[in-house]
Amino acid sequence: MSVSVLSPIRALGSVPGLLHVASLFRLLLLLLKAAQLYLRRQWLLKALQQFPSPPSHWLYGHSREVGKRGPGSGRAGRAGLSEHGHGCGLLLLNGQTWFQRRRMLTPAFHYDILKPYVGLMAKSVQVMLDKWEQLVAQDPRLEIVGPVSLMTLDTIMKCAFSHQGSAQTDGSVTHLQWQLNLFISRVRNAFLLKGITYRLRPGSRLKLSAQPGNRCSKTDRVIQLRKTHLQKEGEMENVKKKRHLDFLDILLFARMENGNSLSDTDVRAEVDTFMAAGHDSTASGISWVLYALASNPEHQQRCREEIQGLLGDGTSITWDHLDQMPYTTMCIKEALRLYPPVPGVSPHSLHHLPLGTGDPLPQLQAVGRLGGAGQL
Repeated sequence: MSVSVLSPIRALGSVPGLLHVASLFRLLLLLLKAAQLYLRRQWLLKALQQFPSPPSHWLYGHSREVGKRGPGSGRAGRAGLSEHGHGCGLLLLNGQTWFQRRRMLTPAFHYDILKPYVGLMAKSVQVMLDKWEQLVAQDPRLEIVGPVSLMTLDTIMKCAFSHQGSAQTDGSVTHLQWQLNLFISRVRNAFLLKGITYRLRPGSRLKLSAQPGNRCSKTDRVIQLRKTHLQKEGEMENVKKKRHLDFLDILLFARMENGNSLSDTDVRAEVDTFMAAGHDSTASGISWVLYALASNPEHQQRCREEIQGLLGDGTSITWDHLDQMPYTTMCIKEALRLYPPVPGVSPHSLHHLPLGTGDPLPQLQAVGRLGGAGQL
């Protein structure tokens, strides 16, 4: 019996042979990745061994300890993932660029600028309450997250962007909610955390959402309406005379006075970030406060009595009223401690930091995770 020397080559050229080679290649890649992760872990353990800590599990490390410290503390999302939906705004910047942008926007967050906005906030809340009265007549059970999200978006549009419409009636929250849903679905899927696997996911809408030019035109309409309003005769001078400018006016004036300060893309990114992240975190906080009060009827009743005693004649709430609600304020702070709108914060070192132990903290190393810290 004779055997051809070409048979192994022919075997490799067959379909089963190619599958066998591909499987071996994948196994080799997995082994290399496992070795890389192991070496990375050993390097981190050596760099951080001087820090006191509870005993760590041989496989899980301290991840289970973090989970015991409070609900949600181990599920912090990565802010970088939201870049595909809102551009590179203040939330995602760092270094000198962040410092310059933050210094430019600081006046928009001045304490006194909030005082005249209390009336606008009260009107937005009243629109939501009127809707709830109609819904309660049909069903005593209410889903509050959606309406609260619309109310906070309506408030931030009026206060920060001088918008004259109503997000609670014109449905302008649709594209923002869609972007937030994309972010949440990506965070909850380990296979989509890496950018390359996320971009390979089927669905053109998901891919196009990463391109600034393909976003919904809602942000552009808000910016363009404000620019048109400012171009009216004498309007720009009147706005500049204001002691405090709102968020969008600061962005537009900075770009108008110095064309290189902020591009159209920069303005759009800041507006997207502030509009989406700002209203969503506020809505989350309010929803959890209402949930905490509903779960503790005795405290809810005390808050109701305190507010009714303050606004018994139906007077709309004002800035001066806020200091006269000590018990309600205490309950709000306690609810935010138990259910923080941003449950996980993980600072990273930008440079090698010298420590008292003599070993420097590695660059880009997480120096602490504050998730659930208020519940410790």
